[in-house]
Amino acid sequence: MSEGNMSDGTIVDNPASTPAPEAGANPDIGSPAKAPPRRLSKLEKSAGRIVLIVVGFVCIYMAIMARLTQFGTAPDQQYDARRSAADQLAAARPDILDRNGRILATDVQVPSLYAEPKKIIDVDEATELLTAQMPELDARDLRAKLASGKGFIWLKREITPEQRNRIYALGLPGIGFINENKRIYPNGPTVSHVLGAVNIDNQGIAGLEKYIDNKRGLSELQALGYASTSDAMKPVQTSIDLRAQAVMRDELIAGMEHFKAKAAGGVIMDVTTGEMISLVSLPDFDPNNPADALDPNRINRINVGTYEMGSTFKALTLAMAIESGRFTTNSMLDARAGSVTIGRWTIRDYHPQRRMLSLPEVFTYSSNIGVIRMALGLGVPAHQAFLRQMGQLDRLVTELPENAAPILPRRWGTLNSATIAFGQGITVAPLQAIMAVGAMMNGGHLMKPTFIKRNQDEALALSKTVLKPHTSDVMRYIMRLNATNGSAKKVDIFGYQVGGKTGTAEKLIGGRYNKNLNFTTFMAVFPFDKPKYLITVLYDEPKGLPETYGYSTAAWNAGVTTGKILERVGPLLGVKPRFMEVPNPVPPLYAPKDQLNQSMAWLAAR
Repeated sequence: MSEGNMSDGTIVDNPASTPAPEAGANPDIGSPAKAPPRRLSKLEKSAGRIVLIVVGFVCIYMAIMARLTQFGTAPDQQYDARRSAADQLAAARPDILDRNGRILATDVQVPSLYAEPKKIIDVDEATELLTAQMPELDARDLRAKLASGKGFIWLKREITPEQRNRIYALGLPGIGFINENKRIYPNGPTVSHVLGAVNIDNQGIAGLEKYIDNKRGLSELQALGYASTSDAMKPVQTSIDLRAQAVMRDELIAGMEHFKAKAAGGVIMDVTTGEMISLVSLPDFDPNNPADALDPNRINRINVGTYEMGSTFKALTLAMAIESGRFTTNSMLDARAGSVTIGRWTIRDYHPQRRMLSLPEVFTYSSNIGVIRMALGLGVPAHQAFLRQMGQLDRLVTELPENAAPILPRRWGTLNSATIAFGQGITVAPLQAIMAVGAMMNGGHLMKPTFIKRNQDEALALSKTVLKPHTSDVMRYIMRLNATNGSAKKVDIFGYQVGGKTGTAEKLIGGRYNKNLNFTTFMAVFPFDKPKYLITVLYDEPKGLPETYGYSTAAWNAGVTTGKILERVGPLLGVKPRFMEVPNPVPPLYAPKDQLNQSMAWLAAR
């Protein structure tokens, strides 16, 4: 019988009673056998690997999801560049209208061609196909652009719809189109010097286009996204009458060619409001191709060029004399010698009368001596003060950003006042002289010329009174007298009651006056009894012709053209001919005593 404890007939091993083997003893001899380790199943062995793989896939998918989210919230470089270009080009400009609502400038949508080089599959093929449709593209330059690997590049701005359709039919990956605003001028060069031009990004760079950007706040509206379409903006209505503008340009082109002049210009101004009804300067340019405007011969001679205005400045001298109260229509000026000497200089009349001349005769005979005696009789300080009051000594700033400052004598002495009295020795922009003559005709209100439509009340509120009504009355009388009896006869168009003044200035070449090169001007106001419009025509270096007996002075060229313009624009501007001669009463020969005292005090204060 085996040894062991018996309990309930069951034999059990008692491991607790089994003595531990001694150190160094063989556990396999004389001791119970140890149970072998349990072997893991294949499923249990692969569980850890599965968890690791799952974790790896989760990380990968999360990375992919994060990247997709990034792509969804942040567009790629190509799309972002394309979208930025589209946003930039979405800016539009308001329409520009003439005073009667006719369109002078507007926007149209045109396609522009771009490429995304990263998406180009075959650069050589794309280059070949594009240049076949658009030969104006340089193949070498185009290939370099397409191979650049950039996200977005312009290939050609403002292509035609026909070109777009042909390129679209090629089906080239990475080639696309963006519609952008293009400024067009339906009347071509007709109003070019007033409107100015825009650049390839539809930003104003000259004329009223630049004024709209800078002064009307168009740039700020575009930046805020409020100028996406021209329909959303109020049109800019100018003071220009397109019909009168076309007449002015037509007659100036014909006159410039006929008299073989270097350049020509013309203006029609409403003297009651200061509105510019027409402004033409030749040679001009087509704003649809603004690169032509870079030609220095195509400047706006009306407000950018400065010239000695010749005898038209005599009107200013007479107005100063009358305004002072020391001269009236009854005043007599000594022109018996036919010349006057100042220092070592002798000044002569062009057509000397060699007798005493009344103040109106000084104007009708265009006497240099007579106006010199008026200017020197009042003194140099008074002469300077009056010209400054009339806006002749400071830069004239209008809505057109382009303007020029007058060129004045460095030291203004007696000789300077003498020559300036008859229009030499000072150069001004023609628009400045026109502004001053307008004030003489409208009752004495100096109105800064404007190219934006406005009414008479608005104009008067912005004007400055520079002459008394009496002075204006006398000047209107004298201007009319010059058209009936003096040098302005060629513009005395029957029925329109015109007043006028010629101006011929010899050009200063190399420090000396050249008698064969003239700058001629003619100013005409109508109707003289209640002036409404002032027409000015100028020619630069007109030539004498057989029909002018070789003369190249203003009456023979600028005066003739002014008459032709007046005949055509008078009916267009609503001025009805009056075939009964309007009386031209001489204003009071002497101003009332109190008015004379006021005049003297006013002159002394200046």
